[in-house]
Amino acid sequence: MTDHRTATTDIRRLRRRTFVFCLLACIVLSGFCVHAAENKAVSDAGNYHWGDINLNGLVQSDDALLALKHTVKLMPITEKIPFLLADIDENGVIESSDALEILKFVVKIRTPYRYGEEPPVENTTPVGIHGQLSVKGTQLTGQAGEPVSLQGISTHGISWFPDYVNEDSFRYLRDNWNVSVVRLAMYTAEYMGYCSGGDQTQLKALIYKGVDAAIDLGLYVIVDWHVLSDGNPLQNMEAAKGFFAEISSHYRDCPNVIYEICNEPNGGTSWADIKNYANQVIPVIRSNARKAVILVGTPNWSQFVNEAADSPITGYDNLMYSLHFYAATHGDSLRNDLNSAYSKGLPVFVSEFGTCDASGNGGNDFASTEKWLDLLDQKKISYVCWNLSNKAESSALLNSGYTGTTQYPDSALSESGRWIKNRYLKKKS
Repeated sequence: MTDHRTATTDIRRLRRRTFVFCLLACIVLSGFCVHAAENKAVSDAGNYHWGDINLNGLVQSDDALLALKHTVKLMPITEKIPFLLADIDENGVIESSDALEILKFVVKIRTPYRYGEEPPVENTTPVGIHGQLSVKGTQLTGQAGEPVSLQGISTHGISWFPDYVNEDSFRYLRDNWNVSVVRLAMYTAEYMGYCSGGDQTQLKALIYKGVDAAIDLGLYVIVDWHVLSDGNPLQNMEAAKGFFAEISSHYRDCPNVIYEICNEPNGGTSWADIKNYANQVIPVIRSNARKAVILVGTPNWSQFVNEAADSPITGYDNLMYSLHFYAATHGDSLRNDLNSAYSKGLPVFVSEFGTCDASGNGGNDFASTEKWLDLLDQKKISYVCWNLSNKAESSALLNSGYTGTTQYPDSALSESGRWIKNRYLKKKS
């Protein structure tokens, strides 16, 4: 005969587990929507920053406390749930270890980054070592003031090659290529670009996916507004402002994120036009991301850094200026321009380079690439290689026949990919 008390206990345990599962499912699916009962609007952008509750249970903003109070109010303690959110009082005090554990789980799902503090990353990751980056003179520096030189890989256009944007892919580059930064290239005016018929919701979802993966891995990540065929960034400035407003609001002061506001201005676009654009886009980002490093493109496909050095943007901290090179096209002349701009005090970031010619194709010039990277390492200038894809072109780091998107063994690499990997592994971060 079954013991009635045992059966009752089992039923209670089953009900409790079922309740926990349902509660977590509701929390995750609803996105913690706190409605007008608290007399405060909640938008899709997440005005209630659940990430303001850190993994130790510390409530770090009035918004988070208000949301927490509302949740506690909706989840009264009962005999069947003696350990859930009701163990967090209306002042945000955690009153049981069980409540803290469930809160940790909730916060981890809701927001990978805790606003107002550094993400919980291991100290051995790039962000774990260097923390929030800043710019001092010509130098990118870490949180403790140490010089930082990042080396990284850029995606190709994420609308065309979305499958490479995933955590396993970025982890492989971090652990096997010594990569410290990834760049998410989102074309603006090309086919299926953000401003030319592309699915903006889907493209932003890829950006979120890529940034979240980088955060979880302790990598830096560049959000690249990839101006190319539109030439002048002023052409799509309003779209850029809306895009950067949303992304910077979502990640706020996250130390992982670097914003690149115009990839390669070209077609006769003047430095004056770029400054005009930058002076309207930078405040949008700064309203949320107060300390983030922002990269500003320079004229002639981000080559005329001397023009920026002669008339830099003023009024903002933590700005750097992009220089792009393709080693088989750009040699001593552009290297001299870099040296000149650097001597004038311009902080430079090479957010894109290739080992081939400027078309992204043609033969590789590894001797010239070596000269470039030696110079950049000497000056502790960061650099990012184009591109992670299997496109049939010289600049692609993978063979055109390789279809994997999470691991990149040597057999999968193109000639450029093999050279870049070996060169990156020689450098100490």
